[in-house]
Amino acid sequence: MTVNKVTSLADIVYEQVERDILGGVYQRGDILTELRLSEQLKVSRTPVREALRRLEQDDLVESRGKSIVVVGITPEDLMDILEIRSRLEGIATAKCCRRITKEELSELDEIITLQEFYVSRGFTDKVLESDSRFHEAIYAACGSRTYDKQLTALHKKLQRYRKMSVAVNTRAVASAAEHRDIFQALAAGDAALAEELAVKHVEMARANILNTAQTDAVT
Repeated sequence: MTVNKVTSLADIVYEQVERDILGGVYQRGDILTELRLSEQLKVSRTPVREALRRLEQDDLVESRGKSIVVVGITPEDLMDILEIRSRLEGIATAKCCRRITKEELSELDEIITLQEFYVSRGFTDKVLESDSRFHEAIYAACGSRTYDKQLTALHKKLQRYRKMSVAVNTRAVASAAEHRDIFQALAAGDAALAEELAVKHVEMARANILNTAQTDAVT
């Protein structure tokens, strides 16, 4: 039996503010207030207060006296996230290869086909969305809630840099091709190859994100 997760107002506020922080709407050092957010999101201050508490636990904001200040993803955070992801992604993909079903393979194929279409049309937002769906599908199929939760969270925290990265068409094309190669290894049941290709994919993405981050820092 499928249990639907109940979404509270605090969940909605949390997800919106998290998305705005990770997407660059709020910059490091910006001050957030319960009143401002409650007016913007048209909710009471209670769910805003709960959302800010959760964001502080995630180290995306911090309390400084009576102020809530945006921390976001620091350069040091970015390096750590990329290193951790590079070590975990290959293992998760190998685990996925050993467990993935025909239905899950079919879903992956569909996601990549859509990604290839979006890349050909230059739809950056849709390319980013399909990229997320591809990786999240692998995490979900690997059979480990821990890997799924941790890698999904890490992937989400990279969204601003991933968006800038896939805006470069050459990287978007290469990323889709790398996803297709990983899919073919999964479909063939070759866990070692799937792991190797996943690691290479993350390393290519890592190099491109670091280059994008450095360019962004000087502009």
